Amino acid sequence: MKEVLILGAGYTGMTAAAGLAGRVKRRDDVHITLVNPQTRFTERLRLHQIASGQTLEDLHIPDRLTSTGVDFVKGWVTGIDAAAQTVRIDDDVTLRYDTLVYALGSVTDTAGVPGVDEFAYSLTSGQDAAMLAAHLDRMADGTVVVAGGGLTGVESAAEIAEQHPGLDVVLLSRQTPGSMMGAKARARLHAGLNRLGVQVRAGVDIVKVMADGVALADGEVIAAQAVLWTTGVRVSPLAVAAGLTVDDRGRIVTDESLRSVSHPNVYAVGDAAAIRQGYGVIHGTCQSGIPTAMHAAASITRELKGKHPKAFRFGYVHQPVSLGRKDAVIQFTRPDDTPRRFYLAGWLAAAYKETVSSSPWPTFRLIRVFPWLGSATWRRGGRSTR
Repeated sequence: MKEVLILGAGYTGMTAAAGLAGRVKRRDDVHITLVNPQTRFTERLRLHQIASGQTLEDLHIPDRLTSTGVDFVKGWVTGIDAAAQTVRIDDDVTLRYDTLVYALGSVTDTAGVPGVDEFAYSLTSGQDAAMLAAHLDRMADGTVVVAGGGLTGVESAAEIAEQHPGLDVVLLSRQTPGSMMGAKARARLHAGLNRLGVQVRAGVDIVKVMADGVALADGEVIAAQAVLWTTGVRVSPLAVAAGLTVDDRGRIVTDESLRSVSHPNVYAVGDAAAIRQGYGVIHGTCQSGIPTAMHAAASITRELKGKHPKAFRFGYVHQPVSLGRKDAVIQFTRPDDTPRRFYLAGWLAAAYKETVSSSPWPTFRLIRVFPWLGSATWRRGGRSTR
């Protein structure tokens, strides 16, 4: 019996489990185990909605695994022994593997700036987002500082401003929000934030978070009753502790097939992997993560058949950002993530973004039935496609 162990049941872990289960469903010599610390699926694409006070559908991981043959183990991964090919769960259960899929993702980095871990909220999990929502509900007025001008920061600031119009929302960023977009799309993004009353301040550096606000590098203190930290991510130290080759950010360095360069029986997918393409290392997004998981499932199946896994090729499609429930900006991109001329905005873009955000969960079922669908969409002709 070949034991395939998948660590993490986020977007990438669930995709890998569904894809592999669909491909090996006629085999009785492969056993798949999926490990995750909770049974509820975390829709990370929607955590800013939870933070603003909205209620999302309760999605349960075991429900999606019904009739797949995949065993689900609830628990925290506390150690990996790459030499013995075992993984410790909650320090009291040991699971063996022949092939490991490392899909533990990343979390918000709250250790880089003093006070963040103690006084700021984050969107690492649904529980974290719900804690901020409860705090905002108790605020009749006051200021909310959102730290970080990336897509998560922009979406969070917009969502909070729309759902809590009585609060002052200030978005602080080192770079101009939307700097990766084209000029027209960026201008439209800022117009949307302005319409919602979000005060944007770019070129600022937060050096400390306090119980009553944030301190900037130039000495200014901005008073706030809530601080949401969305800038910077870090990955689990489990990979480096296990002796796997990692980059300077702790991500597992992979070969062209997404296998660890030091341990070929370990596949790394999503945020936890340093995957190099012709244009550079892929940055962690759901857009790139799900294809890595699909490719890992296909590659493991090829290896089970005695074949060599193929090289992974990926190109970006878009930079989607919501501006509340009825507005959004979608910047379409070249495969290397640089902006094209075309973008969408307004209600059509909001519908597009909602489709993107809601697509992963039903996709897990689709991949189970048609596992081959994920194989040809980004490697057609052996070149980077979308």
